[in-house]
Parts: sequence; structure tokens; C-alpha cells
Amino acid sequence: MWLPLGLGLLLVLLTVAAVHLTRPTTLTIAVAPSGGTEPALLRAYADELARRKLGIRLKVVAFGGVRESAETLKAGKADLAVVRPDVVMPGNGLTLAVLRKLAAFVAAPGASGSKTISDLAGKRLGMLASRTADRALLRDLIAHHGLELQTDAPGGVLGSKTVALVPIEEADVTAALRDGRIDAMVLVTTPTSPAARRVMGLVGEASEDGEVTLIGVPDAPAVLARWPRLQPITVPAALYGGNPRLPAEDVATVGSSYRLMARADLSRSLAAEVTQHLFEMRAALADSVPAAEEVSHPDYEDTADATSARLPIHPGALDYYEREQETFIERYESWIYLVAIFGGGVGSTAAWLRQRIGRKRRERIEVATARLLELRSEARRETDRERLKAMAGEVDDLAGSIARHALNKPTELRTLGAANVAIDAARSTVRRALASAGKPVG
Repeated sequence: MWLPLGLGLLLVLLTVAAVHLTRPTTLTIAVAPSGGTEPALLRAYADELARRKLGIRLKVVAFGGVRESAETLKAGKADLAVVRPDVVMPGNGLTLAVLRKLAAFVAAPGASGSKTISDLAGKRLGMLASRTADRALLRDLIAHHGLELQTDAPGGVLGSKTVALVPIEEADVTAALRDGRIDAMVLVTTPTSPAARRVMGLVGEASEDGEVTLIGVPDAPAVLARWPRLQPITVPAALYGGNPRLPAEDVATVGSSYRLMARADLSRSLAAEVTQHLFEMRAALADSVPAAEEVSHPDYEDTADATSARLPIHPGALDYYEREQETFIERYESWIYLVAIFGGGVGSTAAWLRQRIGRKRRERIEVATARLLELRSEARRETDRERLKAMAGEVDDLAGSIARHALNKPTELRTLGAANVAIDAARSTVRRALASAGKPVG
């Protein structure tokens, strides 16, 4: 009874464990901003995970801005989220990957004479369709150099400490620069993006000598000390052309980033798996979403630096970057230990039951053997023919009982040998007693 029950429980546990280990894990991911490249990238990533039938699935929830997506992660309503740290940094968010780096820099015609941010005082900067976060970032950078950024400046002469931000369409950039409606273009974007390359070309067309000057933020360490959620970025020399080189030298600046972040309490194995699949699929995703090429790992020097930085990296992502991901045994050791402990308990119980049943069987054979010896002794003294017949029947019954016990399960030879001797002795004595009583035995 107990053995089948134990085996049944073990089978149920193994089935539950198998279902748990093979069932895909679904994670909720909050994506933003609306119209940005990040939502398109992560939807493509979710589709690719499902297409390849991997162990991770993503439930994509879209938001209009990164503030909302970050707040969703902070509230624990999402496992992953797109976060822009300079807008909102959730206290429970740890970085898995950098989806896109944003650099803040100015492109001015060479003849404008602008070489530094201070030279932009009293100038108008054209800016393509921008987000509130981009304008806030520019306002901080301009203010750091003692200037004031105006986003609704009227026409006419600007103050000596004022920089005006003028919304402009891409198609109007060259004409606006030539007409003097704007003096330069300011960008908060990925330096390698197609839009950035096009703007460089438009500014060059508006320049009398075709030269373009790139203005960055050379005192990046001081800026980062004030705004630690930004990051240093370098626009490499000749990024926008090699003859002439544009820029002529590396341009140091600062900027922000769109990051894929996870809850701090998300398991290391899941975080490592999400990170691994994202980088392994990057080339495949780039076929449909070119922004996938911009995905990169966060910069860090060592593990201590990565976990203690102002924008710390998730330990699971570090496991992937350091190639120290958990093995199958490490990932599922709790289940393995549970099955081993339960299986060991079932095995011990089965062994105990087997020993118990064997002892009971042996005891019954021993009781039958003792009774056979009693019948042998009684038959020697008995003279009543009917009583002796009853004894002969009881001897046969006991012999049959011993045979059944022996057939059901092998029994110790010593016990069976003693039982056989007792059977033969009892039968022989009963037969002799019946013969003495005048009744031959056939």
C-alpha cells in the first residue's frame, strides 16, 4: 500500500518539476517612448523569442514616455523596462544593456566663428522635433556655462547670455542657416544615426566654405559630477567624412542613454538569459530594425565598478558579460535537491516496507512451523482416529500456507528448510498414529 503511494507521489513531483522547467517564463516589459526606435526594437525581440521557441517570452506594454515606463518598473508592475536615467531612475532598476546612446553636440557652419558653448551666447540653435527630456538636458548644459536657454524666444536681438532654441524641420535646415534664422544646429541623438549624418550634410551645404564645426562638452568630468546620470560620449574623428575629416578630431561631450533595465530582484539566471538572447539576436533584429546595431553593453572596468556605479549593472547581465552564467545544476539546484531528498525518502520508505513485509512473512512461516511441531507432538499421544484426521488436514493447510508465502516473495533458505522438515515430520507422525489406530494411510 505505502510503496505504490510513495512512487505515485514521486511521479507527481517529477511531473511538476518537468512542467516547471520546460514551460517558458513570461516577463512583462514596459517600452517607450512612443514613436521611438526602442519600442520597435523590443517588439521585434519579443517576436523573435517566440519564433525560436526559447524559454523566455516578453509581454510588451507600451507607454508614451520613458517616465511612465520607469515608474511602472519602480512600482513592480513590470519585470523589464526602457529607462532614460536622466529623466527618471527607478530605485529598483539595474541595467541589462544600453539600447542607444544619446550625445549632445552642436554643428555650426565653419564661418560662424563658434568653437565652444560660450560662443553660442546670443545665437539661435535649430533643433529637429525634440522631446521634453532633450530640451531639459540642453538647458542644464547651457546653464553650466553661464548661459540661459530660451525655448520660446521671439524674433529680434537676444540677450548677451541667452541661447534660443528654434524648432525646425529637416528640409528647412540649409535655408534657415543661409537666411540667418538660425546660427547652428543642436542635436541630442545617436552620433551614428542616419538623421545625424543628414544634418551634418545640410549644415555643410549652408556653409560658404563647406566646413562644419562640431561643438561638444569638453569639461565632461565636471558636468558628470553635477549630473551623475549622464555619461561621457566621444564623437570620433572623421565620423561624418574623411576628406576633409569631419570632425577633424575626436569631440568629447556628454549625453544620456536609453537602457533596458530589470528589477533588482529578477533572478540572475533570467536576467542573464534575456541579455544573452538580445545580443545573440542583434544581427537578426537589425534586418528589420536597424537600431539593433546600436545595442551595446554598459561601460565598466571590473565587477566592483559595475555593481557600485551610479548606474549599476544587474548581476545576471554581468554573468553574461563575464561568461559566468549559472550552469543547469546551479540554476535548478533547489528542484534537484528537493527531488533527491523526496526520492531518497521514498526509497528509504520502500526499503523499510520491504523489510517489514519480509519480517512478517518470515514470522508467519515460523508460526506455522511451530504449529507443525506442536501437531507432531500431539499426534504421538493422540489415539482418536477423527482427531488424527483433523490433524492431518491441518498439516496440509499449514504446508499450503507456507508454500504460498514462499511463492509470493523469496524467503530465507534456513526458514524454508526448517518449515519443510517440520512438514515432513508432522505428516509422518500423523500417518503412523493413524496406522496404529487401525486406519491405514494410502
